[in-house]
Amino acid sequence: MKRIILIICIIFFFFVFTHAGEKLESDTIKTSDGDLKMTFVGHGTLLFEFNNMVIHIDPVNSYASYDSMPKADIILITHEHGDHLSKETIDQISTDKTKYVLTRICADQLGKGTVMKNGDSKEINGLLIEAVPAYNIVHKRNNGEPYHPKGNGNGYVLHFGDKKIYVAGDTENIPEMTNLKDIYCAFLPMNLPYTMSPEMAADAAKKIRPKILYPYHYGDTDTNELVKLLAKDKDIEIRIRQLQ
Repeated sequence: MKRIILIICIIFFFFVFTHAGEKLESDTIKTSDGDLKMTFVGHGTLLFEFNNMVIHIDPVNSYASYDSMPKADIILITHEHGDHLSKETIDQISTDKTKYVLTRICADQLGKGTVMKNGDSKEINGLLIEAVPAYNIVHKRNNGEPYHPKGNGNGYVLHFGDKKIYVAGDTENIPEMTNLKDIYCAFLPMNLPYTMSPEMAADAAKKIRPKILYPYHYGDTDTNELVKLLAKDKDIEIRIRQLQ
C-alpha cells in the first residue's frame, strides 16, 4: 500500500513540476477587427484570444496546467475522444456565461451546448463559426471502422474580421477540403494511424492553400518531412510550434 501511495505521489509531483512555470508559445496575427492571439497548448488543444473574447478549443489539461488560463467565453469541441474532450478541464475554465459549440455525441456526454453538424454555420457571441467535415477514409480499426467516422466529428472555420482560421480536428485529407476558400491559417493534424501522414497533410495543404500552415496533433511525426514536401510551394508558410 505504501508503495502504491509513493508511486501516485511521484506521478503527481512529476506533473506539477513539469507544468509549473511553463511558457506556452503564442503567435499574434492582425485582422480587420483587431489582433488575434493564438496560444499553442499542446496536441489538439488551442487557445484563441480576440477582442477580450477567450476561445478554448479541445481543452485538455494533460498538455498544460489550466490553473492560470483565462476563463472561456466559448469552448469548441471537435469530437468525443478523450484527448479532445475533458469534462474536468471544461468545468475548470467555464463560467455561467460560457457557450459550448460541439457535436451531438459530445453534447450527449456533457449534457449541454450548441450542437453543430457538418455544414452548419452559426454566430456565437458575434463570432461566425462554420462546422466542416472531419473523418478518416484510409485509416481504420481492426474491425474495419474508421478511427473517426464521417459525420461524427467537426472541423471548424472561425471568422476573425477578414481572417479565416481553420482548425481541422481529427481528419484525413478529405475531398471536402477543396471547398475551403480564403483560409488564412490552417491547423492540420499529422499523426498515424489516427489522422494524416506528412504526405496526406501536404496534399491537404495544397487543397486548402492557407497563407500559414500549422501542423498540430503530430505526436512523434517528423514535421521536417512536411516542410520538405512543401518546400517548393512558396505561397504557404509552415510554422512549427510545440503541439505534440
